Amino acid sequence: MSGTEPEIRIVEDDPIMGESLVDRLTFEGFRTCLLTSAADALEVADTRPPAGAWLVDIKLPDMSGEVLYEKLIERTSVLPPTLFMTGYASVEQAVRLLKLGATDYLPKPVEIEELVTRLHRLCRNHGRMDRGEAVLGVSRPMQAIEELLQRLAGHRDTPVLITGESGAGKEEVARHLHELESPDQPFIAVNCTAVAEGLLESELFGHERGAFTGASRTHRGVFERASGGTLFLDEIGDMPLPMQGKLLRAIQERRITRVGAEQSMPVDLRLQCATHQDLGALLAEGRFREDLYYRINVLEVPVPPLRERPDDIAWLADRFLAEHGRRYPGDAKTLSEEARAALMRHEWPGNVRELKHALERACILCHGSRIQADDLGTAIPPAEQGSDRTLESRLEQTERSHILASLYEHQWRITATAKALGISRKTLWQRMRRLGIDKASASKG
Repeated sequence: MSGTEPEIRIVEDDPIMGESLVDRLTFEGFRTCLLTSAADALEVADTRPPAGAWLVDIKLPDMSGEVLYEKLIERTSVLPPTLFMTGYASVEQAVRLLKLGATDYLPKPVEIEELVTRLHRLCRNHGRMDRGEAVLGVSRPMQAIEELLQRLAGHRDTPVLITGESGAGKEEVARHLHELESPDQPFIAVNCTAVAEGLLESELFGHERGAFTGASRTHRGVFERASGGTLFLDEIGDMPLPMQGKLLRAIQERRITRVGAEQSMPVDLRLQCATHQDLGALLAEGRFREDLYYRINVLEVPVPPLRERPDDIAWLADRFLAEHGRRYPGDAKTLSEEARAALMRHEWPGNVRELKHALERACILCHGSRIQADDLGTAIPPAEQGSDRTLESRLEQTERSHILASLYEHQWRITATAKALGISRKTLWQRMRRLGIDKASASKG
């Protein structure tokens, strides 16, 4: 690395440990900055350009590294990769830090070779992420999700729960995480509502030949087929209660037993679950097991509906049309300005799925290579005549979408969101009340 590269900021109050890290990282070509207290770290964060990465001790003299990290989050909209060091390992604390956005959690004594390799990779990947092409969307909420998945990749033992309305793109999020960490391994998706209750156990865990009437051969379940890769259980909220208990056992033990078998077998996979339902409400109604809920909801990734991230509409439309052009080179399509404006006016109750289907239909029905507004179908509203949508209502909708996007980007942390928007916490609360914004209603769509 050259002297123009971002620096590694080390927050460590032990002078021997701190100086040893500085010497080694400097030798490896990093620029370093040694800080011996949380107060010094906060001052540097406020007065100097962003760091390439932070290396933070959990036990500091003036506050814990975890509290320091929360304060750093409030001070910046884009926090660089952050590694924590501790001699007092705690699984619960590690989970909390990963939920906040930390990159990893390293036990002391730190393996210096591993640390050096990881820092080089993190600084390179962080730079690519800032300049790279969007995968899930160009809106701030989807960019925040991409960054979260970058940090989560590799922590395969951490279950992920992806929430959001039907059609919002939950499976796309799951596939992106899979591509980040095990692209050469299988990705197996199962919709829990699409399998009959009596067949669900066999579909998940497999069965032996002769296990039941009609079992004429041995069947490998999705847990087996996904081993080494990812198992994505969609609509987990609709899983019958008896199966929830069996799923919980498989997740906890990381072992499964085929129907009709006597011996269990180990499985190694990344488990991702998704639902459009409010699992908390199902919990209160007794329709979802509490122990399973807390087992799969270690890290939640909420995917906002398309109407709350309008910046993604045109981007998604162009991507769908480019894909159509690759599949049918002689039938490439583009959007007219009127059609593009019509897409932006629509509320998209069916989310990304509805947008894709509207464009597929338009590609088939339109005459010529340019899609007009009329080709999008009657569900897409034409340009409005008159003053039903006044300037005031348009501005209010824009303001609401902008605030919601920022809230999702900052995981609904009010202080960080207010700072990013350039307003006070009080002003943000007032505008949220006026616009009818709250986390509970937003999560339900």
